[in-house]
Amino acid sequence: MPRKKKVEEVVENVKKPTLNDFEVIVRPVITEKTMNLMQTQNKATFEVSKDANKIQIKKAIEKIFKVEVTKVAISNVIAKQTTRGSRYKGIISGYKKAIVTIKDGEAIDLFKD
Repeated sequence: MPRKKKVEEVVENVKKPTLNDFEVIVRPVITEKTMNLMQTQNKATFEVSKDANKIQIKKAIEKIFKVEVTKVAISNVIAKQTTRGSRYKGIISGYKKAIVTIKDGEAIDLFKD
């Protein structure tokens, strides 16, 4: 019995691993709507890790792109079932999306030369 109790105490005291900045941000989401948001409202959209929170996303964006983030909004995009013709069925996997508002006067250049 005592051995089991010690193992449980050790497991509780172990810290959770943290995500690296490049593990937090998976890729930018580039569509007509996100490009319009980028030009008019100074917002960028990224696909992020499902484990990431707003604070981790903000720090990662600020470190990678060297801009000041004023607001982060998160939404979960649900998985969708698709059909190709009448025979082939598939699933478009879901992901977590972050819309990041950047301070006025700064910009993120996703299409560097």
